[in-house]
Order: sequence, then structure tokens, then C-alpha cells
Amino acid sequence: MQLYQFEKIYGQMEREFGKIKKGEEEDHGMTLFCLESNALKIHRKYPLSNSRRLREAIALVLFDIKARYTGEEINLEHFRNEDNIRLEQALLMAFDPFTNEEVQVIMAGNEKGDLKDPEFLRNYYSEPVICLLRIKNSIDSWEKRMGANGYFDFVESYMGAEITGDEMKFSVFMGTLDS
Repeated sequence: MQLYQFEKIYGQMEREFGKIKKGEEEDHGMTLFCLESNALKIHRKYPLSNSRRLREAIALVLFDIKARYTGEEINLEHFRNEDNIRLEQALLMAFDPFTNEEVQVIMAGNEKGDLKDPEFLRNYYSEPVICLLRIKNSIDSWEKRMGANGYFDFVESYMGAEITGDEMKFSVFMGTLDS
């Protein structure tokens, strides 16, 4: 896979899941907060896990998600490095039952949360996908305005004081589990 093919995942997932419209970010605040705070914690500890690496990590997570509900595995190892892997794992810890055992336990306690059902998984992942795409667009925007690490500079100034400790936060979409 070439870089341009790797980066096509953003558009593919946007066509499949849609996107958060400008001004509707607050409706997705809990998920966005979990994703952004986890990424910021990694960036603080490992500054080389910067905005550019976060953009790559988002693509990796989108491929991870797609593989979960389609069964289609794509070898992406040559796109991974220690700086974007840290961010990939931090993002997945915010919502993924295959990465975060606490999320898996919560979902296992709900009879409608069948982790082997591709349609359930696709529906479950819709919220994190649109939030990840929103973050990716934000990275692009802030890098243009503030330079190579503009996104993390923005997040630090916007909500950095609220983000403490090393523990990874997560969000479980009960609305999806109940439907």
C-alpha cells in the first residue's frame, strides 16, 4: 500500500459514516474529550508523538475499526512507528472493546452488545469514527494556522488544565448498546 492509498481511509470512512457538522461538536463532547485527552496525555509524555503522528494514528485506528466490522485485515506495519503506535493505542483505549478490557466488560454485560456481529460493530463504531474524522480535520486546520504541532498547542490551550494524570479515559456509547 502506498501513502496516498493509506490516506484514502479518511474519505472512505466519511462517505460511509458521515461527519460532524460545524457547530455540532458539543453533541459529541464526551467522545471527543476522551479521544483528545488520551492523545494529549501521550503527547505530553512523548513530544515526538506530535500532530503529524496523531493524523497517522487516526488513519491506523480507522483501519483497525474497519477490520473489526468487515474482517478485512490490511498489513499496515510499514506505516507504524513508535510515535504513532502510542497515539493509536491511546485513541483505541477511549472506546474499543478489543483494546480496553473495561469497555469489553461493560459491553459483555449488555445482551445487545454482540462483539461478533459485524452490523452491531459497525453501528457501535459510528460515533468514534465521526469524532476521529473531526479531530483529523482539526489537526489539518490548526497545523495551517500554528505550524507543525498546532493541534496539540490548541488542545493544550483550550482544555489542557482539565487533563491531568496518566490514566486513559474512555467512553461507552450506551445509546448504541440499547438500540
